[in-house]
Amino acid sequence: MNELTLTKTRLFEGVWEGVLIYEGEGNYQPEIEVTHLQKQVPGVQVSEKPEEKLWVVRVPIPVEMIADGVQTFLICDKRSGDTLDSFALMSGDALSYDIRAEMALLREELDLLKRAFRRHCLETT
Repeated sequence: MNELTLTKTRLFEGVWEGVLIYEGEGNYQPEIEVTHLQKQVPGVQVSEKPEEKLWVVRVPIPVEMIADGVQTFLICDKRSGDTLDSFALMSGDALSYDIRAEMALLREELDLLKRAFRRHCLETT
């Protein structure tokens, strides 16, 4: 059973941030590894806050790892090999086929149809 819980707090100015909590006994020091396309991401920071019994994890996203498509980053516990969390960046042409883009287009078309239907109802009464 994994006793580590990693919760994202924000993605700001190219840095993913999260809070890591250990729910076991003893003095545990985490070893966190972040990978992208099976390559280790440099500059990962894990800062302990002993008064709050947690660690702040900061993952700077290197510019060379930002590209068209979906770029997925895995955050793992080095000791157990368990994946604690992941995050993805989506950009470029891949977004034109994304379901969220399709939903936004459908909503716009639905709004257009509602306006046309309401106008039709007003003109025929």
